[in-house]
Amino acid sequence: MSSTTRRVAAAVAAMLVAGLVAWAAGAIAGSRARGAFIASLSADARLRQALLTSELERFQLLPIALADDVDVRAALAGTPGAAPRLDEKLAMLSRETGAAAIYLIAPSGHAIAANNAGTAHSFVGQDYRFRRYYAQAQRTGAARQFALGTVSRRPGLYLSRRTPGGGVVVVKLEFDRIEQAWRAAGGETFVTDRDGIVRVTSHPAWRFAAMRPLPAARAAAVLADSGVTALRPSPVRADDRGRTRVAGIDGPVALVDAPPDARGWRLHLAMAAAPAVQPIVRAAQAAAALLTLMLAGIAWTWRARVRRRAERTLALEAAVSERTAALRREIEDRTAAEARAADLRESLRQANRLAALGQITASVAHETAQPVAAIRTYAASGERLLDRGETEEVRGNLQAIARLTERIGAVTAELRGFARKGSGAIQPVSLVEVVDGARLILKERLRAIRVDVAPIPQDLRVLAGRVRLEQVLVNLLQNAIEALDGRPDPHIALDLACDAQTVLLTVRDNGPGIAPDIAGRIFTPFATSRPTGLGLGLVIAQDIMTDLGGALHLTPPDGSGAAFRITLRRAA
Repeated sequence: MSSTTRRVAAAVAAMLVAGLVAWAAGAIAGSRARGAFIASLSADARLRQALLTSELERFQLLPIALADDVDVRAALAGTPGAAPRLDEKLAMLSRETGAAAIYLIAPSGHAIAANNAGTAHSFVGQDYRFRRYYAQAQRTGAARQFALGTVSRRPGLYLSRRTPGGGVVVVKLEFDRIEQAWRAAGGETFVTDRDGIVRVTSHPAWRFAAMRPLPAARAAAVLADSGVTALRPSPVRADDRGRTRVAGIDGPVALVDAPPDARGWRLHLAMAAAPAVQPIVRAAQAAAALLTLMLAGIAWTWRARVRRRAERTLALEAAVSERTAALRREIEDRTAAEARAADLRESLRQANRLAALGQITASVAHETAQPVAAIRTYAASGERLLDRGETEEVRGNLQAIARLTERIGAVTAELRGFARKGSGAIQPVSLVEVVDGARLILKERLRAIRVDVAPIPQDLRVLAGRVRLEQVLVNLLQNAIEALDGRPDPHIALDLACDAQTVLLTVRDNGPGIAPDIAGRIFTPFATSRPTGLGLGLVIAQDIMTDLGGALHLTPPDGSGAAFRITLRRAA
């Protein structure tokens, strides 16, 4: 066999081996790249879900606040000039919040005020009795409905709230800004409800598409509720090889889902996999083939080093040059990956900032839950006392209920003030009245717990807002009660220490205490050790104390359990 034939045979063998190695390297790199792409896509889906959740929570408080508005009450009462004033207020709120529509429906079912009053498409005078969000709000107090607008024919989410006067406040939220942001971020994003109907999407042609077949009766109910004539077909299908295909996206698609929210809405994110995976596969194949051929060349050169030293040197120089180029490409790819990671971290920080907008709504539920529970208990007890003819005890219960309703009104007023960046009045308040008020709210839950309260002078006054200070104390006592659940000897102590300028009130319990991994970030939003906790109570309490010119700290307990110290300024 001639030397030329041997070289040709060696070259063919090297190419075959390089092809096999490249195929194996491409398969491995492709599998890893697809896994990394799916993980990155899932994280992106969670971020987009957080953006949607933040947008929804930002509007939850608006109908609640408007339901008790003085102009709303006046308009429902028919006060002269009240409706035009309310029209102007609703128009201002629509501009400032970005709500697509805000209007008030009278008990008759006709709109009497709206943000677009006086325009050609005004809602005023429209009959909304056929709308589910009106009928359900009248029955249960609040409702949500995603549907086409009867006037604008634009899709949106309607949030409704019954007013004390029997009317219904409606806020419509459209998702154009979020859908535009999703389109700019790439891929196709869509949100489905519990029935699998697309509601919000970066691809408008998919809206009201059914992701799965529905029974005829349910489909008819969805059509009637949404205001559309027909459900569109699903944009997602599987090809004959079982791969996911999405309308409008060429080639196989990676489709990930975010966990559903409390309302059953689930976000889906679809993106073509090839642009993210194929470059990595080709680079791995090229690198593997190049490395295999380089090794083959080195082996051949080693065998022929005596006869072809000069050729071997040139081959090595060429191999080094090629390897340097590959390393340079790898460095560039790594730099690009680090830049993408930085963008992802910034997106996460932005989502966290947007999520903080939902804390006001959580505050309403958190701060009024205990007064409502106490009112329910006093009412049930009063009914039994009334059956026994104990009218004096019934009167005492009614007086307690009146005080608790005053507290709820004050709490919601404080929260509305907070939404307007207000801080509330700070003035001398009686500390013993604050402690008594907090214990009154939690009276039933404290019955099974030994509570020791240090003597508090009747004339001891501190600089604070009574309702907000009661909020802080109720939060700490409630946390202590939950920590003592299941203990045979539950015990809570309120200790008092004061001097000429400062008053220290410490709440202690003999529960399991604060876990070390939570203690360092106990006042950070969403940090909680309880499975059902929001992680907002202590954050809100600390913010209140800071606003009052005081402080709230976690202190080392004397024994087991937890201890929180409230620092207050003493009134002169």
